[in-house]
Amino acid sequence: MLTATIMEDKKALEPFWEFPIPSYDEWREVTEKSLKGASFEKKLVTKTYEGISLQPMYQRKDAQGLPFIDSLPGQSPFLRGAGAVPSKDKAWEISQELTTSTPKQFNLVAKHDLSRGQTALNIVLDEVTKKGLRIEDAQQLVGQSGLNVTNVEDMQTAIEDIDLAKVPVHIHAGANSVPVLAMLLGAAKKNNTDVSELKGVIGMDPIGQLVEYGSINYSLEDCYNVMADTVKWSNENAPSLQTVLVEGTPYHNGGSSAVEELAFSLATGVEYLQALTSRGVSIQDAAKSINFVFSIGADYFMEIGKLRAARILWAKIVSAFGGEENDGTLNIHARTSSWTKTKYDPYVNMLRTTSEAFAAAVGGANSIHVSPFDEPIQKSTAFSRRIARNISIILQEESHIGKTADPAGGSWYIEVLTNELAEKAWVLFQQVEETGGILEALKAGMPQQKVAETKTSRLNNIAQRKDIVVGTNMYANTTEKAIEVIPEDDTTFIEQHLSEKLNAKATTVQFSAETNTVDQALQFAMNGASVAVLASSLRNADDIVTIEPIIASRGAEKFEELRQANEAFTKEHGEPVKVFLANLGPIPSHKARADFTAGFFEVGGFEIIRNNGFMTSAEASQAALDSKASVVVICGKDESYQEQATDIIKSIKQANEDITVMIAGKPTEEDEVNYRNAGVDEFVHLRSNCYEVLRKLQVEKGVVKG
Repeated sequence: MLTATIMEDKKALEPFWEFPIPSYDEWREVTEKSLKGASFEKKLVTKTYEGISLQPMYQRKDAQGLPFIDSLPGQSPFLRGAGAVPSKDKAWEISQELTTSTPKQFNLVAKHDLSRGQTALNIVLDEVTKKGLRIEDAQQLVGQSGLNVTNVEDMQTAIEDIDLAKVPVHIHAGANSVPVLAMLLGAAKKNNTDVSELKGVIGMDPIGQLVEYGSINYSLEDCYNVMADTVKWSNENAPSLQTVLVEGTPYHNGGSSAVEELAFSLATGVEYLQALTSRGVSIQDAAKSINFVFSIGADYFMEIGKLRAARILWAKIVSAFGGEENDGTLNIHARTSSWTKTKYDPYVNMLRTTSEAFAAAVGGANSIHVSPFDEPIQKSTAFSRRIARNISIILQEESHIGKTADPAGGSWYIEVLTNELAEKAWVLFQQVEETGGILEALKAGMPQQKVAETKTSRLNNIAQRKDIVVGTNMYANTTEKAIEVIPEDDTTFIEQHLSEKLNAKATTVQFSAETNTVDQALQFAMNGASVAVLASSLRNADDIVTIEPIIASRGAEKFEELRQANEAFTKEHGEPVKVFLANLGPIPSHKARADFTAGFFEVGGFEIIRNNGFMTSAEASQAALDSKASVVVICGKDESYQEQATDIIKSIKQANEDITVMIAGKPTEEDEVNYRNAGVDEFVHLRSNCYEVLRKLQVEKGVVKG
């Protein structure tokens, strides 16, 4: 039957065999002719922030001979994933971050979301808990960024009726995980859960915290001693529980490239492997204890390649430490990017997270968090969490992404891109190692400088609208209203929680070097010791490392500031800054530049006054003055400018010199001189720095101070 079908297909194609298959050279020749003298490289080859040149077409020969191109799923270096076959259960854990402030609230939200498709318990802690601060010293931070846990009873309340033997847990526990780990273990014991059945990650990442905040409350030596103890304890008592995290997120949210996020994360992984193996942990146990977290950005194919490259390079690193082939498997938790999200037109964030989650899934992430669309605006709501959670569910249940191992495998483009990413990340990784490792590199400011340079490049491209942020620097939604959904008001819950904790009895504990730190912390926690007490007892005030942090931000922030400033101005003065389009000639003559100009100013929150065009310069000038707009932009063809622009400019300036007059388009040098002499203030065109033009205009119109 199959043979007959193949023969029928061949026969159906016979009529087309007379047409020759064009070669790449022939295609390029035709393409270059269509460019009419423009450079092929400049027009069709895309330069990325990773220093990679993306070709417009990839061929079989491009992928031939690549390292590991013939590797299979489950084979080192795990390019195609750690498993030989796709998981029958689920392709990845749906590990949505839960940021509820107090234990009782958290428990209600967690049980609700777990009953509706979430498969892992991702507990986001507030800064007070992660840093082990005393509530008395940081009341304003309690519950602001996540769950506040003070003692075992709090954790027990948070996980009540949740079977951690079946539900994996994911907790970023800060620079030192022992206080939080002790609380969870104590709660599990009180809930009669066998700790040996715990799975997931309760991890510490002192380097990541150092990058994010610039300092941590512990010496790194103490952190590494504790890290070794947690790995040893987990290996003996909870072998499916990882206790070390490597977060690439601080680099990504600082504006880094995929190469930088990869290289600096891998260098951190090496730092931890060295710290662990030098403290008596085998490379096998050290490697399997580490969970990597990568943020997934907007460049779909780049992000797929990043996760595939990460697995290749980690396997190479573990092998260099003496690990066996199977020791080099990499567990990846992916979270959709914070850098790409916007406050304006926030529902577009749903589309962004869908694309990012798709890339994470295709790239082979083991667990995925999809950001709620309102992440930049407020704490998530039941609605925003549901939409985010359902993105993963639809990708699994309806799109069947997980049914195929390495679905991108074999694509010439993806295979070449993965290899180029791996090569460039390895070069940067080696540069970090040459400086003495990630810690010395951070002290010297090398990663910070690299990330800052990439961020500057990104922001410049966003400002010039070379990089499009839909709804923010292009295609602004001018009729937008603020989202009506608001998060549950947790002020009362936090105040009640605070009143209980502020009256708690103070205790002191002392750790011994003779016994595993985790065992001691668990016993102290069961006897009533708080997170803050355990943290202070593990803290050594000496040898605290301080570096320049990498500040998290979002690419859209500058344009959001423009919009916010104009909104505040409108509210204060009763009307916005208006931009009148002095359109010349019939609609076909001015429409292209008028549409461009409207979009240019709308992204800054300016009100646009449109019209169908004017036949004479006198009509255009008078209409502009009658509009009472403080900004006039002349839109039309170059020939119309040469005939009418000078008269319009002079007429408007003579009537009111405070009116800003601009021309849409980039004139010749000779014409520009004439228009400048007539009094034109600015030209707006494709090469304009949109942000700088709008910011300057806001200063001139008194919207913001210079």
